[in-house]
Amino acid sequence: SYLMINIFIWSQGTQPQSIKIEGDITLGGLFPVHSRGPAGVPCGEIKREKGIHRLEAMLYALDQINSDPDLLPNITLGARILDTCSRDTYALEQSLTFVQALIQKDNSDVRCSNGEPPIIPKPERVVGVIGASGSSVSIMVANVLRLFAIPQISYASTAPELSDNSRYEFFSRVVPPDSYQAQAMVDIVKAMGWNYVSTLASEGNYGESGVDAFLQISREAGGLCIAQSIKIPREPRPGEFEKVIKRLMETSNARGVIIFANEDDIKRVLQAAKKANLTGHFLFVGSDSWGAKNSPIQDQEDVAEGAVTILPKRASIDGFDQYFTSRSLENNRRNIWFAEFWEDDFKCKLTRPGIKYDPGRRKCTGDERINRDSQYEQEGKVQFVIDAVYAMAHALHSMHLDLCAGSMGVCEKMDPVEGRMLLQYIRSVNFNGSAGTGVMFNENGDAPGRYDIFQYQLSNVSSPGYKLIGQWTNHLRLNSEEMQWSGGDRKIPESVCSFPCESGERKKMVKGVPCCWHCELCDGYQYLLDEFSCDMCPFDMRPLKNRTGCRPTPIIKLEWSSPWAIIPVFLAILGILATTGVIVTFIRFNDTPIVRASGRELSYVLLTGIFLIYLITFLMIAEPSVAVCAFRRLLLGLGMCISYAAMLTKTNRIYRIFEQGKKSVTPPKFISPTSQLIITFILISVQLLGVFIWFGVMPPHTIIDYEEQKPPNPEFARGVLKCDMSDLSLILCLSYSIVLMITCTVYAIKSRGVPETFNEAKPIGFTMYTTCIIWLAFVPIFFGTAQSTEKMFIQTTTLTVSMSLSATVSLGMLYIPKVYVIIFHPEQNVQKRKRSFKAVVQAATVTTQLSQKSSDKQNGESKIEPDRSQ
Repeated sequence: SYLMINIFIWSQGTQPQSIKIEGDITLGGLFPVHSRGPAGVPCGEIKREKGIHRLEAMLYALDQINSDPDLLPNITLGARILDTCSRDTYALEQSLTFVQALIQKDNSDVRCSNGEPPIIPKPERVVGVIGASGSSVSIMVANVLRLFAIPQISYASTAPELSDNSRYEFFSRVVPPDSYQAQAMVDIVKAMGWNYVSTLASEGNYGESGVDAFLQISREAGGLCIAQSIKIPREPRPGEFEKVIKRLMETSNARGVIIFANEDDIKRVLQAAKKANLTGHFLFVGSDSWGAKNSPIQDQEDVAEGAVTILPKRASIDGFDQYFTSRSLENNRRNIWFAEFWEDDFKCKLTRPGIKYDPGRRKCTGDERINRDSQYEQEGKVQFVIDAVYAMAHALHSMHLDLCAGSMGVCEKMDPVEGRMLLQYIRSVNFNGSAGTGVMFNENGDAPGRYDIFQYQLSNVSSPGYKLIGQWTNHLRLNSEEMQWSGGDRKIPESVCSFPCESGERKKMVKGVPCCWHCELCDGYQYLLDEFSCDMCPFDMRPLKNRTGCRPTPIIKLEWSSPWAIIPVFLAILGILATTGVIVTFIRFNDTPIVRASGRELSYVLLTGIFLIYLITFLMIAEPSVAVCAFRRLLLGLGMCISYAAMLTKTNRIYRIFEQGKKSVTPPKFISPTSQLIITFILISVQLLGVFIWFGVMPPHTIIDYEEQKPPNPEFARGVLKCDMSDLSLILCLSYSIVLMITCTVYAIKSRGVPETFNEAKPIGFTMYTTCIIWLAFVPIFFGTAQSTEKMFIQTTTLTVSMSLSATVSLGMLYIPKVYVIIFHPEQNVQKRKRSFKAVVQAATVTTQLSQKSSDKQNGESKIEPDRSQ
C-alpha cells in the first residue's frame, strides 16, 4: 500500500524526462545516460558509450523491426526510454512510469470548474522493459515490475542473484550471468595450474555476487583454495587501496587475483600495486567489468601486463556504426539527450535555453560529424541491446501469430498484452541475433554462456593491447601458446600455496587449507606409499633412490678376493703346509728316538687337530650352504678340541707321573700310549656328542641376515648370506675347547718344575700361555665389533686368524724344534741309556729341590725344604 501511495503521488506530479516514441505496442527502456551524481544530486555527467550508444542501439533496433515486413507486420513498436543515472534508487523512481497505466485511480471526486469531470489522458501501457544496465538497478526495478507482471530483458546485468526464478520470475537477460563467468574464470585458473588465489570485489551486488559465485564453484570443483577474499568499500577512505595491497601480500604465494570490481576500483588497485613497487607480481584475472577496456589500465599498463580478462562474446554491428555515425542534431531530435552528448563528444558548446554560455569553450557549429571530428568505437553491449529488443519483438510476433491469426495489427486478445503469457513467449524464443549467434533463454531466463578471453600484452608485441587468447562456451578453449607475461615471459607463472613435493617426499597438509602443505622426506628405510604417507619397506628390501617404491636388498657373502679373506687364507695355507711337513717328517722318522719320545700316538692326534684348525678357515670363508654349515659346526670346535685334548692328556700324564713319583716308585695308572689315546678320544667324544645333539635339535641351514648390514643410509644396506650360527652358539661351540685349554694351562703351570730334559711340560706350558693371550685378545675384538656394518667380515677374520695363530703356536712350540733336530742335527736323534722309573723320578726330584734352593738364595733367603719323596 505504501508503494501504491508513492506511485499515486508520483503520478500526480511532474513526469520524468524521457524519450517517447509512439507505437501500437510500447516497450520501456532503462539506460544509464548519466553517471551517478555527487551527494544530493541524482545525476552527474553524461555517459557517451554506456549511455548514449546503448540508448541509440534500442532506437536503431526499433527502426529495423518497424521496417521489417516479416517481423510484426502492420504493428509498430513504440518506446518510453528513461535515464537511470547509474543509481538504483533513482532508477526505481523513474521506472514507476512503466506501471502507472496499470494503476486504477478513482477520479469520481474530481471536477472541473464548470462541474464537468476532467479529461485525463490515459498513459501508454508498457508491455515489456529493455534494461537495466547495472545489476543493482535491475534488481530494484525487477521487484516493481514483478508486482505488475511486466517482463523485463536486460542487456548487461550479470549478477547470479537474478537467476533466482522464484524472486525474479519476470526477469530475463541476453547476457550470461556471472555464475557462467565465474565458471569460466575457475576453468582459466585451473588451466594455468593455479590452486591458490585471492579474490577482490567492489562492494555491491555485482562484485559480491560474482565473487560468491566464484567461491561456490571453486569449492564444488575442488583443488582451488582462496587465500584472501577482500571487499572494496563503496566509499573508500584514503589509503584503503594501499591496505588492500598489503593484505594481498600477506599471502604473497597467491599471486593470482580474481577481480570483480568497477573500473574506478580496478584502476586504483593497479595504482596502489605500482606504488608498492609490485609491478609484475600480481596476476590479475578480471571479470567483464574490466573486459577489454583501456580506461581502467590507463597509465598503469606495466602493472596490468599479463592480466587475463573475460568478456561476453560479442561482435561489432556494422549497421549500427553506419546508423550512429550518420546521427546529427538535425536528424536525431527524438533523443532528448543527444545535444548534451554532442557537446561532450565534440568538446564544444551549444546555445540552449536555460544554459549559460561558457566563453571558455568553442561554439558548436552543428556540422560536426561523429567518427570524423571525434573518436568513435562501438560500445561492447550494443549487440546485446539490439538482441534484447529483437527478443521482445520475436516474442510479440509469436504471440500475435497464436492469438491474432489472420488479423492485421493488434487484435483484442492482445489488447492489453497479458504479461505472464508474454513471458512464456519470451522464454521460448530462439533466433540468430545481430552477431549471428543464437539468442535463447533457459528456464531461469539466462542466456547461454559465451565468452571471449583476452590477455593484456605489452612486451614483444607490435601493438600493445588486449589479445584474444581463447573462448568459453560451456567449456574452456585456451591457446596457452599465445599467452605472455611480465617482461614477455611465455612460461605461465605459478600461483600456488605449496610447490609440489620432491620425489620421495610426502605431503603434510596444513589444517583447514587443502592446497597448502609441508613436504617431509620419507627417511631411513621408508618409501612413499601415497602422496600423504610413508611406509617401511619389507625387511628384505630397501627403498628406491627416489623412494617411490622398494627394491630387493643385495645379498653379499665373504668373497675369496676380499682383503678380509686373503690374510686368513694365506695364514691357513702356510699352516697346512707346515703341518703337513711335520706329519710327513714324523712318519718318515717314525721309529727315531725323538719321534718316539714325543709320544707318537698323541702327536699324530694333536697334529690332526692342528690341521683341522687350519682347515676350518676355508669353511668359514666358503659360500654358505647346508653342507658347509654342517661342516662348520662339526669342525669349528673339533680341531681345537682334538689339539687341547691331546695336550691335556700329555700334561696330565706328566703331572701324574711326577706327583706319583714323589710318593711311590710304582708308576700311576693309564700312562700307556693306548690309555692316553682312549682318554683323548673320550674327551673328543664329548665335543662330538654336543655337535650331534645340536644337529638333531636344530638342523644346519643358511640364513640371510638383513639386520647386520643395515646402516642409516639404505644405499649401503646389504643382506648377509651366512650359516645359522649366532655369536652365542659359536662361543658355545668353542666353549668345551676353551675348558680343555684352561685345564691344560693349569696342568702346565703345575708341571712347570719338571726338568726339560725329561718331558714336554714347559713347551706345552709356553704354548698354553701364548694361546690364552691370543684368545683373551680375540674376545674384545670379536664382541666389540658386534655393531659394525662389517661385523661378519671382521668376526670371521678375527676368529680364523686367532685359531690359525693358536695352531701355529702349538706347532711352533711343540714340533718345529723336533723337526729341526731330526732334519738338521740327526746326530742328536739317538737312543740314550734307559733308566728305571724310580731313577728318573729321584733325579727329577733332586733337580727340582736344587733349583728351588738356588732360587731362594738368589732372593737372600736360606731355607731347608723337607724331602717330600720320603
